Order: sequence, then C-alpha cells, then structure tokens
Amino acid sequence: MTDPEPAEHPVERDTTSARRRGATFLPPRGDRWGVESLFVRIVATGGIVGIGTALAAILDWQDVAAWIIGIVVSGVSVLLAALLWSSRTL
Repeated sequence: MTDPEPAEHPVERDTTSARRRGATFLPPRGDRWGVESLFVRIVATGGIVGIGTALAAILDWQDVAAWIIGIVVSGVSVLLAALLWSSRTL
C-alpha cells in the first residue's frame, strides 16, 4: 500500500501561538507609573461624567421624566465606571 499524496492547502498563518503569548495589536509599553495610571483613570472618569451629562440633556430634551433620567444616567455611569476601574491596562 502506498501513502496517499498530501492535499494541497493554501498557506495559513499560525495565529494560535500569537494568541497564547497574549500578543495584541500594539506592542507592550512596559509598566506605567502609579501616578500616570491614576491620572489616566481620573481623565477617563471625567469622560464618564461628560457622557452622563450629555445623556441627561438628551433625555430632558425629549421630555423624559426626571426620575427616569436619574436612573438611566446613574446606571450607565456605574456600568462605565466599573469597566474603567476594573481594567488592568490603565
């Protein structure tokens, strides 16, 4: 019996090893200083406040009840803040 000839396949890039190493689109920057990380988080928290303010203004412009605006803006702010402060890369 003879071995069957290998089928021709297009060349595929091996991305599994890159995924295992934790490769990302951007190369690693190295460790950030604690002050820099805190500053970035504070700026991002200010962005969350800005998003909440814009959301409240849009909802008020649409004549939504004040208590609904409060619940929606609070929920979105808490969700975004939780995502921000749980991130290990900032």
